[in-house]
Amino acid sequence: MTDQKAEGRGGAAAEGFDRRLLPPMMLGSVLNPINSTIIAVTLVPIGAALGAPPAQTAWLVSALYLATALGQPVLGRLIDIFGPRRLFLVSTGLVGVAGVVGTLAPNLAVLIASRVLLGFGTCAGYPAAMALLRSEARRTGQDSPAGVLTALAVANQTIAVIGPLLGGLLIGLGGWRATFALNVPLAVVAVVLGLLRLPGEGGSTARSPERGRIAAGLDLPGMALFAAVLLSLLLFLMNPHLRDWYLLVIAVAASAAFAVRELRAATPFIDLRVLGGNAPLLATYGRALVAYVVAYSFLYGFTQWTEEGFGLSPFRAGLVQIPMFLVAIGVSIVSGRRKGVRGKLLGGALGQMAGCAVMLTITEDSSVWALVLVALVFGLPQGLNNLALQNSVYFQADPERTASSAGLLRTFAYVGSMVASSTAAASFGQRADTGGMHHLAWIMLGAGVLYLLLTLFDRALGRATDGDAPAGTA
Repeated sequence: MTDQKAEGRGGAAAEGFDRRLLPPMMLGSVLNPINSTIIAVTLVPIGAALGAPPAQTAWLVSALYLATALGQPVLGRLIDIFGPRRLFLVSTGLVGVAGVVGTLAPNLAVLIASRVLLGFGTCAGYPAAMALLRSEARRTGQDSPAGVLTALAVANQTIAVIGPLLGGLLIGLGGWRATFALNVPLAVVAVVLGLLRLPGEGGSTARSPERGRIAAGLDLPGMALFAAVLLSLLLFLMNPHLRDWYLLVIAVAASAAFAVRELRAATPFIDLRVLGGNAPLLATYGRALVAYVVAYSFLYGFTQWTEEGFGLSPFRAGLVQIPMFLVAIGVSIVSGRRKGVRGKLLGGALGQMAGCAVMLTITEDSSVWALVLVALVFGLPQGLNNLALQNSVYFQADPERTASSAGLLRTFAYVGSMVASSTAAASFGQRADTGGMHHLAWIMLGAGVLYLLLTLFDRALGRATDGDAPAGTA
């Protein structure tokens, strides 16, 4: 049955990757980035319309990433078991529902709820894409999808280019609510492409008898404990204060219970024994967290400052971000042709530090070209880090847990985004002024130095290649 489905996907697919899978893979994986970048230029107009300061509108960022950080590894594990098709369709359909709720939201609370729905709705796209890559590699016997991995990275960067500009255009045409309404047609297209292009159950990464056995023992308690750990930790990170010490206590207690559960479970949600023995993958997750603290602090914090501190309109603030993403696309295309991740990671670390240093020289009296220069510098690490981290996970992860491992990469990235959102809110307070932007830049510079150290002292990276590293090594 599986062979018939593979043959039915076209004669060309029998020799190489079935490129008809690329449209749903790419659209599904970019639903989250497009909403991330659009909201960057929407925070100030929403705050003005609803009377909310940056400390409150920051929840629009945090809510999406909180939901996605919880949902990505869970849906990733379910995709590993059941295959990508059904979970992709349900999840992307939820994106449309979130778009309707956000468009009609009467207040900030409902708007935040729509972002939570949106976060869960965008959970399946990236793990499904990585699972399809793995299943196609198994089918074709060609386990070196550098071109497809690069295409995914470039697609995300391209959407990031469009996001801020599109957000500014939509705000100009229909107000900030139009940026939420955009999700409705995107969801419709994603569902249609999923129905037409994604393989059925025969394309699952797990064989039917094994899939049934694993599904029967699905680790729901482990998933619940994992959610408790993340929820308590991220709620604390969103607004860190000593009065919320109990959240850290809950996180520690839930972590201990989660570890005990996973070590005893017959089919654990996250196999801690395997993960604990895969030091290169753990190091990749740590680098992802730190890298995205810097990336999202710039995306949200600097963009807010260009609007409130420098006085740009949302549309022009979006234009300022475009050079960063254009450079990132070019860097991804060029570096994607070369094996090895160590050089990419070192270049990304140095690029982040250079960008932070330039940020410290910017004031409200600087020229617009100075803002463009900052964006250009940050384009280098944006392109290098995304590609290197994504490729690292693909080749370091257990092949049978590709989707859940990819989901965990996004989870660590979103924990970084939570730290970034909290840091930006604390730096700015009631208004995104120049002093707050410089304070944020110093924190970003510290994170960049840590990222550099994590890369320099990781000896395993010296053996890593993009195309021939076996799972569990780097």
